[in-house]
Amino acid sequence: MKNIAVIGAGTMGNGIAHVFAQSGFQVHLIDVSKEALDKGLATISNNLDRMVAKEKISVADKESTLSNITLFTELKSGVSKVDLAIEAATENVTIKLKIFKELDALCGPNTLLASNTSSISITQIAAATGRPDKVIGMHFMNPVPIMQLIEIIRGYSTSDLTTKTIMELSTKLGKTPTEVNDYPGFVANRILMPMINEAIETLHHGVAGVKEIDTVMKLGMAHPMGPLQLADFIGLDICLSILNVMYDGFKNPKYAPSPLLINMVMAGKKGIKSGEGFYDYTESKKAENVANQFKN
Repeated sequence: MKNIAVIGAGTMGNGIAHVFAQSGFQVHLIDVSKEALDKGLATISNNLDRMVAKEKISVADKESTLSNITLFTELKSGVSKVDLAIEAATENVTIKLKIFKELDALCGPNTLLASNTSSISITQIAAATGRPDKVIGMHFMNPVPIMQLIEIIRGYSTSDLTTKTIMELSTKLGKTPTEVNDYPGFVANRILMPMINEAIETLHHGVAGVKEIDTVMKLGMAHPMGPLQLADFIGLDICLSILNVMYDGFKNPKYAPSPLLINMVMAGKKGIKSGEGFYDYTESKKAENVANQFKN
């Protein structure tokens, strides 16, 4: 595989494009918004600058990485000649199904299709295509250039060859691919999201305050970031979406999202990206400092 398309230039999409380009792949970064593409490329450039400053890569490495990325605002031209297309759109099943129907029609017959979904069924996504054996989940962790894991999700019809190819490809990125089966939330979020939800319920019931809950988990359980701060970092709307997928999939009340989380998302308080969640990020520098805790 040499040519990779990444659909979506947001936080996950530009991170995925970054790691593929840095590993020598030709990357087509695709988004309907030129502004989003420019912002995504600027993020990649800034992250590479940090790596240069830490002497992890050279200036020449940075320039080579950026030269491997081509920007597209039109899906057809961006995916027509790629070996793998990775969807990194928002965690919304309707949007993802629409994208995969389009990818199936526009990509060559041998192109593999992957989704960076963190909870939505790969089997359901694959059913929107005429190539379910060539559809797989590649759930990268945020921030993508730093985090080691890629959760590889096999749909019901995903072939052994597709799985083997993606596992080997992930290893070439310097990542650790881990194969899991297709159930709501997979492994990472099936364990993580109930913990975050329970932390929100703990706050909702007045057991302790935001900083106190996070301090207990950081100092008592050796977590690098408290669950409420992590929820802000992920995005409260994303947390809610994942919990809803698991609640709908399992019909088990233990996955029901906290009323506090629902109310906060309805009020537009989505974490770092909105400027306010469990913490206040109204000062841009403050938000940057919090986000950089994972990057440094």
